[in-house]
Amino acid sequence: MSDSPKKSHGRLAISATLQPRELIQPRPDLEHAWTAKIVTLFPDAFPGVLGASLTGKALQDGLWQLECIDLRRFGEGRHRNVDDTPSGGGAGMVLRADVVSRALDDARRGTPMDRKEWPVVFMSPRGKPLTQAMAQRYSEAKGMTVLCGRFEGVDERVLEEYEIEEVSLGDFVLTGGEIPAQAMIDATVRLLPGVLGNEASAEEESHSNGLLEHPQYTRPAEWRGRKIPDVLTSGHHGKIAQWRQEMGEKITRERRPDLWEKYKAE
Repeated sequence: MSDSPKKSHGRLAISATLQPRELIQPRPDLEHAWTAKIVTLFPDAFPGVLGASLTGKALQDGLWQLECIDLRRFGEGRHRNVDDTPSGGGAGMVLRADVVSRALDDARRGTPMDRKEWPVVFMSPRGKPLTQAMAQRYSEAKGMTVLCGRFEGVDERVLEEYEIEEVSLGDFVLTGGEIPAQAMIDATVRLLPGVLGNEASAEEESHSNGLLEHPQYTRPAEWRGRKIPDVLTSGHHGKIAQWRQEMGEKITRERRPDLWEKYKAE
């Protein structure tokens, strides 16, 4: 009998890189798994909340994988500088195009060049607001690369060169892109097949059909004098569906008139 090891035909994938990988990784690359590659100055911030609950279980089960790329490793000089003062003057610092490009080049090894198959996103308060439709689009790709900004942002030239899509979590400013990145990835990963367990859950949520979600109730049937609406305990599925639709419309009309106008126009 030969002492040579048997070939493996599993999902492990090996790829070359110009930068040395960490000696210890939490788990090997999984071929064909949806992958989020995060370019960040704070890799220890991940997986963060993504390692908990359903997304964390899906990560452990190999339904998706997470790779953090430490931007500092690609910095200039002995101190690995990643930023410089803004051209034209002003407060703060700006991430350098040459430094960020080296990290993005490392991130795109083995990934499709087609942005539909592999979006590259920069978390930015000036980007398009994140929507459920965007999360759905990302979930249908093979994976995505997310650049987390810091300081005053990143040199505009690298955004143009790499056709980077700017995405915002809302009309406010945070100290960095790590928190928005986790929120966006959570919204995306939960749409991957097998993550939620019940695919109907995603179809009935807020924004999935253009409306905010209807109210939800569970036992006890009466709590502090408040009862569950009779229709929900009637067993009449048609009336329940109608009630939920009407309540979704009512809540959307009252709370988000912008969404209501868009819903009516479609």
